[in-house]
Amino acid sequence: MTTDTARPVDTLDAATLAKRQSDLRNYILVTGAYWADTLTDGAIRMLVLFYFYQLGYTPFQVASLFLFYELFGVITNLFGGYLGARFGLKTTLFMGLGTQLVALSLLAFAPPSLLVVPYVMFAQALSGIAKDLTKMSSKSAVKLVAGTTQGQLYRWVSLLTGSKNAIKGLGFFLGALLLTLVGFQPALFILAVLVLVGLISAVLLIRGDLGTANAKAKFTQMFSHNRAVNMLAAARIFLFGARDVWFVVGLPVFFVSVLGWNFWQAGGFMAAWTIGYGMVQAATPGLIRRRVEGAREPDGRTATGLAFGLAAFPAAIALALISGFAPALSVVAGLLAFGVIFALNSAVHSYLILAYTDSDKVAMNVGFYYMANAMGRLAGTVLSGLLYQLGLQWGASGGLVLCLWASVAFVLAAGGLSLLLPAHTGPRTKPIKLTDLGE
Repeated sequence: MTTDTARPVDTLDAATLAKRQSDLRNYILVTGAYWADTLTDGAIRMLVLFYFYQLGYTPFQVASLFLFYELFGVITNLFGGYLGARFGLKTTLFMGLGTQLVALSLLAFAPPSLLVVPYVMFAQALSGIAKDLTKMSSKSAVKLVAGTTQGQLYRWVSLLTGSKNAIKGLGFFLGALLLTLVGFQPALFILAVLVLVGLISAVLLIRGDLGTANAKAKFTQMFSHNRAVNMLAAARIFLFGARDVWFVVGLPVFFVSVLGWNFWQAGGFMAAWTIGYGMVQAATPGLIRRRVEGAREPDGRTATGLAFGLAAFPAAIALALISGFAPALSVVAGLLAFGVIFALNSAVHSYLILAYTDSDKVAMNVGFYYMANAMGRLAGTVLSGLLYQLGLQWGASGGLVLCLWASVAFVLAAGGLSLLLPAHTGPRTKPIKLTDLGE
């Protein structure tokens, strides 16, 4: 009798253990696929930027190479959540990795005569689609494979999100280094092999469907009707525009053309900045959690104060460059400080997007929020090349100075929009989880 009752318990324990092992394997594979795509995404950016600048393209022409990348990032953020719900996350994960492989192959195996602006813009459009499909799929899939255990979910999501900027920063450095060591197309071939390994591993080893496809998912659910969410999304556009208006084209071109740095030095600084930004951002949710448990949650006033405080840093760097004070020191030190406050501001935004909505609407509101994020990157990318080129008429540093003043204007706009955010978060129908924090 005792033996009979023990068997179901043993069977249940074995099944539970097998399920946990399967979930852990899927988590490792999904994270590895995300890392492979993120690493190559950062590397492609540096390869394309420095290679075409070296060929004599103007800053605006270089920026135009990324136009479709950012534009299709906006579109993919808009449609990605809908596709994931409609066809399943495993399908969209494989689509993202496969699309990145195609984008890399188009550049790696093209004859030199094809490496012109329209062709590269098309390849970059595919890369932008790949990046956001993979990001959406992997972040959503982790929530599914982590199960319902709160502590495990927090650890797994934190590891995936916290690693993103470190891996992307390494990608910046890897791209610049490969361009120096092996050249443009051999570097792209190496990156294509990396993505191919990640795709094959995911296809062969991931078990289960990573969620169930929902044929009834509606595209109209992606748009927000919440005023606070809409104001926050608008502020997000200007916040990320304020970063990319100097970071995407202006800064790396300034390092190479004005300070005389080589490609791997410029890529190394941008890698360090991105990794440091990620470290600060990863620490911010812990600070937020302690404040939630204590006296007061971050709110619209927190975002407003951080935004207006952030404006001081690009203004100070611009004034230092105009006065001729130690350009390298002014830019490096000033942008490191900018990165710290920017990371705090970004993390508060990621908290507020959850605080301003009920849990049953988080998915569509976060998707809408990331679309705004991509729109800010798009605006910043275009303006970075255009303003840098226009500013050169006022001297070698004039291009970066003009980009920095545009950054000031963008940050002030973000602060002004943040004034319209609710000072306190309202009651919710369901509890908000800090594990849902995005990038």
